[in-house]
Amino acid sequence: MAMAHVKVSKITVAESGGFALELSKMDVHSVRKAYARWAPIYDASFGTVTQIGRRRAISAINAGQGKLLEVGVGTGLSLPGYSKDLEITGIDLSVDMLERARERVARKNLKNVAGIHEMDAGDLTFPDGYFDTVVAMFVMTVVPDPVTVMAELERVCAPGGSVVIVNHFFGGQGVRGTVERALTPFAQKLGWRPDFPLDLVMKQDGLKLSGVRSLPPMRLFTMLEFKKFGDDVA
Repeated sequence: MAMAHVKVSKITVAESGGFALELSKMDVHSVRKAYARWAPIYDASFGTVTQIGRRRAISAINAGQGKLLEVGVGTGLSLPGYSKDLEITGIDLSVDMLERARERVARKNLKNVAGIHEMDAGDLTFPDGYFDTVVAMFVMTVVPDPVTVMAELERVCAPGGSVVIVNHFFGGQGVRGTVERALTPFAQKLGWRPDFPLDLVMKQDGLKLSGVRSLPPMRLFTMLEFKKFGDDVA
C-alpha cells in the first residue's frame, strides 16, 4: 500500500495500512545520556549483534578510495576494518564513546585515521564536498533531526561520491511492527527510535539511490548506497 507523509515539527508522520505513526522525538541531551550508559557495554552488546552486517558494509565501502567520513563512529568498532588506502575521519556526539574510539585507534596503531572529533551530525564543520565517501552506520535512528543530518551528509560529500546509510527501518505491519510500536515510548531511554521510517533518508534531491542490501541478523538492517549528483555525474 502506498504511504502518505505529513511533516510534524520536522518529524514525519507516516500513514500506512490504516494506522498513523508519529516518529518519536529525540534530543541531544537524551542521546548523550543514553550513550554514556551504553559506552561501557556497547561493543559486547549492540556491537556483537551488528558485527556481521557491519563487516559486509565495510567490505562494500572498501571498494572506494580517498577520504572517508564515518558519522556516528561510536567506539570505533569499524575503524580497523577499513582499507589502509582510505583516509578516515570519525565523528560522534558522545564523549564517552569517542574516548573508546581514540583508545582503539592508538591500540591498533591505525595510521589511516586522520581524526576523531566530537561533533553534531546535523551541523558538520567540514567544507562542502570534502569527502569521497560518507557513511552513517546505525546512526539515523538516534539523531534528533534525520532530515537535516541527511542534508549535511550530502553537503560534505564530493560530487560523484557515495553516501552509505546502514540502519534499522520500521517494519510496519505484522509481529515486527507490533514490537517496534510497543518499544517506541521508550525511545529516549533506549537511545534509538524503533519506529524510524525509510522515507526520512530519501528526501535529498542531490542523492540518487544506487544500491539496497538487507543485512544480518535476520535482515533487521538495510544498507542504502547513494551517489551524489554533480555537473559531470549522470
